[in-house]
Amino acid sequence: MTAEINQSFPEVYNAMMEATAATGFSMASDLLTCSLLRTLAASKPAGKMLELGTGTGLSTSWILDGMDEQSSLISVDNDPVFLNIADNFLKDDHRLQLITADGGQWVETNRHKKFDYIFADTWHGKYLMLDEVLAMLNPGALYIIDDMLPQPNWPEGHQEKAVKLVNDLAAKPDLLLTKQVWATGIIIAVKK
Repeated sequence: MTAEINQSFPEVYNAMMEATAATGFSMASDLLTCSLLRTLAASKPAGKMLELGTGTGLSTSWILDGMDEQSSLISVDNDPVFLNIADNFLKDDHRLQLITADGGQWVETNRHKKFDYIFADTWHGKYLMLDEVLAMLNPGALYIIDDMLPQPNWPEGHQEKAVKLVNDLAAKPDLLLTKQVWATGIIIAVKK
């Protein structure tokens, strides 16, 4: 059975997708993941959201589409070329703060901040600095990661890193975890 998305897309999504394709960026979140990100964002009214790994902003547009007017989103990426695409399409959204920075340095500088929703879509907050990012979750907050099923672009040895990450998350006593063999492989955790 093939999953099919029969729903509306964020207003800027198609134009962002064209701009993304023109750059050759190939690591954007898939549509099923994006749809889930939007739905989960809607579950956090007046929420403080964090996205680690903006890329060109495709998933960012879906998160914003699910957020209410009182919510805010900080999205961090280290590539100014890709981040520029996100900025071009999303800069008028007052709820969004785009930050060009190394993920590890940003987490280290901002580890005192607390969030209701974290989408970790880069190494920092996922394979690096996991404990530091999990400590940024409020009670009841969502921690979301994707690309946990084998991907064709994974380098040699990455499968072992993914398995270790899943085991590390499952061992955290303050997280309730759901592992989904769906889309690219999604894990959703809630901070107890």
